[in-house]
Amino acid sequence: MVYEVTDANLKELLAGEKPVVVDCWAPWCGPCKMMHPVIDEVAAATEGKVVVGKLNVDENPEVCDRFGIMNIPTILFFKNGELVDRQVGYCPKPKLLPLVEALA
Repeated sequence: MVYEVTDANLKELLAGEKPVVVDCWAPWCGPCKMMHPVIDEVAAATEGKVVVGKLNVDENPEVCDRFGIMNIPTILFFKNGELVDRQVGYCPKPKLLPLVEALA
């Protein structure tokens, strides 16, 4: 399951016990559209171990400002509520899945 992450609910997601991965995207972004199926597959592969979500940058400027999102897609990796890594640009599943699994 992929969560819809917003300015309002990110704090709550980060307060949970599981690591969190957030795909920052926009509907007009071609590489972001290419990431959607990859994110869905990674979420299915790590279900129960990692919380995976998508954040529309056009609708959630606070998160973008807080974490310095300048380019999209950007994938943020959180562990224990803290940002531990980020991946900027399209990332194929064989590269992304090990990064997400390493959080768990």
